[in-house]
Amino acid sequence: MAAGVPRIFVSHLAGVSVFDPNGDQVGRVRDLVAMLRVGTRPPRLLGLVVEVVGRRRIFLPMTRVTGIESGQVITTGVVNVRRFEQRPTERLVLGELLDRRVRLTGTDEQVTVLDVSVQQLPARRDWEIDKVFVRKGKAGALRRKGETLTVEWSGVTGFSLEEEGQGAESLVATFEELRPADLANVMHHLSPKRRAEVAAALDDDRLADVLEELPEDDQVEILGKLQEERAADVLEAMDPDDAADLLSELPEEDKERLLTLMRPDDAADVRRLLSYEERTAGGLMTTEPIVLRPDATIADALARVRKEDLSPALAAQVYVCRPPDETPTGKYLGAVHFQRLLRDPPFTLVGAIVDSDLPPLPPQATLPVLTSYLAAYNLLAAPVVDESGSLLGVVTVDDVLDHLLPSDWRETDFHQDSGVPDDRPVEDDRPVEDDRPAEDDRPAEDDRPAEAADDR
Repeated sequence: MAAGVPRIFVSHLAGVSVFDPNGDQVGRVRDLVAMLRVGTRPPRLLGLVVEVVGRRRIFLPMTRVTGIESGQVITTGVVNVRRFEQRPTERLVLGELLDRRVRLTGTDEQVTVLDVSVQQLPARRDWEIDKVFVRKGKAGALRRKGETLTVEWSGVTGFSLEEEGQGAESLVATFEELRPADLANVMHHLSPKRRAEVAAALDDDRLADVLEELPEDDQVEILGKLQEERAADVLEAMDPDDAADLLSELPEEDKERLLTLMRPDDAADVRRLLSYEERTAGGLMTTEPIVLRPDATIADALARVRKEDLSPALAAQVYVCRPPDETPTGKYLGAVHFQRLLRDPPFTLVGAIVDSDLPPLPPQATLPVLTSYLAAYNLLAAPVVDESGSLLGVVTVDDVLDHLLPSDWRETDFHQDSGVPDDRPVEDDRPVEDDRPAEDDRPAEDDRPAEAADDR
């Protein structure tokens, strides 16, 4: 490799911030787009898939990348904000090339792709994939059990073949720091085959969190490709209201079969939620609020609120009830807001500070009633109580918003601002080029031999 020409491994680019020349952030790198070529010629790197405000994905051509350094990408500042759509001749580097099983051309030994590197061609603006970082050993084996090595692109073969049962270990590791909603966005843009492989590689809790953030069609598709026992485990790990929403999209036979495989207690909560109309308090509520007895102390309440896996809406207040402590509870006495817990001594009993003036909601309360209730009392969650006075669950503001927004809101851009400075050229409604060349328009390769490269 010529001196001064940097080599960059693509796993280091995942999630990297993209800036314009003024230092304003445009978005973050979510993938790279490459075009495979005939024979052993290295693939040409066409551009980056950049996620901008509103989770919109745009295509940033490499011709508009002026630098990749110190964990950041610098652009010319002029971008096309049209949504990225993958073409048939293109491959997503992170989404499709990592974890593939390919063969070394010299020995025909099968290896797994852990990473690939890209470099800019000397004296040109073109980029290409030049090296492949692979691991020897059987598919699915732990990384430390197989020898790793870096080889030239021409030293492996098999990238152009359709692969069944492709792993997802390296891809999952690349995005392990993403929030569930952001990982869900990544998975939504993968092919159905790759989406199923990534789902199979996630643990139950992580997959449950991601499923809750995916569109319904993706949820049903992924759940249908899991083994039934694992599908039941994932449903148990989901919030009961989200699990009920997902099961309600399945045929009755499939729904009943999965409920039978779930733990009885978890299945009972979900069955109870399925018995209510969808757009009512009973259909929207979660059955896992923080429930305390009146003789519990503020210290007890704060300990429950501190739980890491608790959503902000559920942590905003605790609910005081007679035993039993799980929904449906004994008599509902009232709620204590988080701010009140911070104002009184830790040894104070919650029964002494409970707010019993706020009327609870019946399970048949409609969505407009729920919306008005939360807005009128400035609440993040509302208690749902049956005719006998038992707490059934609580409706959180995020569940209400899910049903107020359009059904495809997770796939729709709600922010037109891409984060690029306002003085950049405005795109009109006419078709625009995104600088990705057609196959016949590719520039010819130069004839200079590639030089030896360092290991990863």
